[in-house]
Amino acid sequence: MPGPIETGPLKPVERDVPEPGPGELLVRVRACGVCRTDLHVAEGDLPVHLPGVTPGHEIVGEVTAAGPGCRFGVGDRIGVAWLRGTCGACRYCRRGAENLCPSSVYTGWDAHGGYAEYTLAVDAYAYALPAELDDVRVAPLLCAGIIGYRALRRAAVPPGGTLGLWGFGGSAHLAAQIAVAEGTAVHVFTRSPAARALALSLGAAWTGDSFDAPPEPLDSAIVFAPAGGLVPAALRRLDRGGTLAVAGIHLTDIPQLNYERHLFQERQLRSVTANTRADGEEFLLLAARLGVAVSTVAYGLDEAGKALADLAGGRFTGAAVLVP
Repeated sequence: MPGPIETGPLKPVERDVPEPGPGELLVRVRACGVCRTDLHVAEGDLPVHLPGVTPGHEIVGEVTAAGPGCRFGVGDRIGVAWLRGTCGACRYCRRGAENLCPSSVYTGWDAHGGYAEYTLAVDAYAYALPAELDDVRVAPLLCAGIIGYRALRRAAVPPGGTLGLWGFGGSAHLAAQIAVAEGTAVHVFTRSPAARALALSLGAAWTGDSFDAPPEPLDSAIVFAPAGGLVPAALRRLDRGGTLAVAGIHLTDIPQLNYERHLFQERQLRSVTANTRADGEEFLLLAARLGVAVSTVAYGLDEAGKALADLAGGRFTGAAVLVP
């Protein structure tokens, strides 16, 4: 049952290894990233879609069996991400916005995920992975990286512009590197001294506390931390015409906004909802080409609960990865 992570809502279970059906792949898990969305599922911030679901949607694995009609075959290394399926027929899917499909389903929420030795994947939503990136390094790219990349695009940073990042965990430390490579001055707002040091090592122009004033106005901003109280703080730091993207699937309540102080002068507030497969394919190629550095902390599969508790407590920088 979902509950506070300190109460141990994750329980080890044994299940039979499933058989893949048409369009499905049986995957032996080689690594699985630990995402804040897994924490929201475990604690019940996100309503249960599948009782007793196994979390995990940043999966790197080897195909051990394939059903009829699959692109991938036995022995292929693939990535399995959050988006598991869409209808392909609604008006959102038809216009290329499959992330908004009302019938979309998700790995580790609607179907068992990668905190396991084996899992089933949908072939059409799996990714070929760059050979340059090993299992542990590529795992966080499959959600933290892809969502960070979509958030960066939603933030609409102008060429040579300034970008503020609130929170500097798995997604932010990957998005920051793409932004720096594109010539953006990145300003990082976080309470963690270790995260500030990581940000500076990755090319950030400035770091400070969540409510500090940056040295220059921001053209764009992204709130990665799931704290609604940061939204007014980020909006206040935007220059005229600036855009704030909120990257989380779950956010605590946003305090009351003041129109003149937070939104006037054509400032924009945008949400980020999941991702399309095109986002993932584009980001993975870009990450390999740029040599994106991934800061990871490895845990055993039996330490999944500890990894989520450490994530909740901010006890590591970068991204945690389970290695069965």
